[in-house]
This record gives sequence, C-alpha cells and structure tokens, in this order.
Amino acid sequence: MAVPLCFHLWLLNKVNLLFLKNLQLTHFKNHGHYKVEMAPRLNGFTGLNGAGKTNLLEAIHVLCLTRSHRGVADKYLVQHGADFYRIEGCFERNGQQQSIVVKYDGQRKEVECNGALFTRLMDYVGLFPVVMVSPDDIALVQQGSEERRRFLDATLSQLSPEYLNQLTIYQSLLKQRNALLKTFAEQRRYDALLLETFDQQMAHPAAVLWQMRRTFVADLAPVFQEIYAEIAGRDECATLQFEQGSHADDLFAELLAHRERDCALQFTSVGPHRDDLNLTIHGYPVKKYASQGQLKSFLLALRLAQYEMLRQAKGVSPLLLLDDIFDKLDERRVQQLINLLWKRQFGQIFLTDTHHDRLERVVRTFETDYRIHTIGPTTAESPT
Repeated sequence: MAVPLCFHLWLLNKVNLLFLKNLQLTHFKNHGHYKVEMAPRLNGFTGLNGAGKTNLLEAIHVLCLTRSHRGVADKYLVQHGADFYRIEGCFERNGQQQSIVVKYDGQRKEVECNGALFTRLMDYVGLFPVVMVSPDDIALVQQGSEERRRFLDATLSQLSPEYLNQLTIYQSLLKQRNALLKTFAEQRRYDALLLETFDQQMAHPAAVLWQMRRTFVADLAPVFQEIYAEIAGRDECATLQFEQGSHADDLFAELLAHRERDCALQFTSVGPHRDDLNLTIHGYPVKKYASQGQLKSFLLALRLAQYEMLRQAKGVSPLLLLDDIFDKLDERRVQQLINLLWKRQFGQIFLTDTHHDRLERVVRTFETDYRIHTIGPTTAESPT
C-alpha cells in the first residue's frame, strides 16, 4: 500500500520478523466463528465498543502463550452457551510456517503444532513471544504486588523454560504449604516435620526465581529508562527496582524464622510470592505522585522495554498487541509512540480503535503495508 513490496521484503529480512498469517476463532468470547488474514507488519481492528476487538487481541495472546493477558480462567473465555473454544493460527518465521491450535474442552487445554500435541504446555510457552499493551495495565501501578509479579513471570516464562518450570514447582509447593497451615489451625494440631519437608523443597526453586528476577530487572531497568525518556522527555527520572519478598536468600532459614507467625496467619508470609517492583518518578511512588500523562508514559515504556528484552533474548521480534492505545494518549504522545516503534523496527503490530478514520491516519504514518479489519455485529460471528 504505502511502500513498494521490494522495500517491505527487505524490512522483513532485516528485523527477522515473526508474523501471524491468519487467525481463526471458534466459540472464543463473543466470536462464534471468525477468520481473518493478517498483513505481515501492521493490522488494525476497528469497531464499536463491545464488538470484540479486544477479544481478538486476547485470542492472539492465548495462541502465543496459552493464557489470557488478564489471567482469566479458560472457562470464562468460552462463548456463552458453548462448551469449548478453539483458536487456530499460522505463524511464519524464517520462511517456515507452523500451524498452531489451542483448544479447551471445558476441562483440559491442549496445544498442537503442525498436528503434533505438546505433552506439556510449558514446553510451548516462549516459542512465539508476544507483548500486549492494554488499559488493564493500570493495574500494574494501582493494584497490589501480584500484578507486578505477573508481569515478571509473563516475561521470564517466555525467556526461560527453566524459570517456568521452577515457578510451577514453587507455586504448587506454596499452595500445599498454605493448605497445611490451614489444616493445622482447623484441627488444632501441629506437625513440625511435615512442615519442614515443604520448607526444604521450596528453598531451591525460590533461589532460582530470586536470582533470575534480580538479573532480569537489573537488565530491564536501563532499557526502560531509555524508552521512557524517548516518550516523555529526558527531564523526568523514572526508575524500577526489584524488591525481594524475604530479607535473605535462604528461604529455608526464613521459613523457619517465620514459622510461628505463619501458623498464626495460616499462610506463608515470606518467599518469592511476596516479591514486588518499586516504581518511581523522581524518587516518588508512581501510584501516588505521577500525573496521568506520566502514568501513561511509564506503563507504555514498561511494556516496550519488556518487548525489547524479549526481542534481544529470542532473536526475533515478538508480536506487539496495542489495545485501545490511542484513546489513552494525547496527540503528541501518539506521534512519539509511532516514531519510537518505527525507529526501533518493531515487528508485526496489532492495534484496536473505535474510530476507523483515526486508526487509518495513524497506521498510514508508519509508511508500510497494512490492513484494517472492521469488526461488527455480523463480522464477529462470520468469516471475513
């Protein structure tokens, strides 16, 4: 459209682009049956609120990572009145195509690649990296530490299968330990040896999580600061720091020291599940002191830094999903975002907007080929 095909092919080779060629949904959220062909670089989805634009991006996120960006359980992703969902997509990377199916039957979720079933979902996560920027990101600042840990886990799980494995082990042990503490309180008994067994098993995965989280945040911080400066200007000092949910790296010793307290509280009070990120502007907490403009810039820079870390580590440009982003930014920040994305040669981008004309104006400034898909009451339920 906007540029010759020869230039487009040169750009694809230059950025080592991963792109989603097509997407087909069956009984996913409000989409009964929907199929769409994608442009390799830029895709816009426009339509009224409630038409299903965000649901399409959420489906792409599930296709890439097997889970919703909002942490929603799979049963809530099934269309009302149906008992399953199915997401199909064809990815192309380095000239090779891979057909992916993510399906959920109401009980179990499965992933297939070129017809072959993954025996473990964790072996799939990270093959097709993705980053989503959405209005829900405000929870990273306004809500509790769980949201910020989810950000860390979502990134590191794509970067390292070992991280995801140790995270799964730790979360399982934590759940069992908390259940045991509740049982002690209910039955008015205490088994120190049994509790110590869990404490010993939790120490190793905790050490792995702490080490990888610390290293990641240390590497992420300067990337984030550079991108924030490009968006908001260099007069503002924005920082992020890792806060460990324990005073020492030896979780076994920490659990022993807090055992009496944990029994009284009936939950585990120290460990990686208490980790957090300290987010500041000019040394003050973003949650309390940032203006609306600063907050938007902070969250956008955090997501784009996440993207950059994934791209550097994976050697391929992740998919970038921008949900309703232009409703949340003023015209100056929109232009800064476009310039930033183009300068850094981001890969395939998906955008949503309620205003077709505005979306058309925005995507034209990227000077690359694009497609704009209109989502409506009929298209949400039938192939396009």
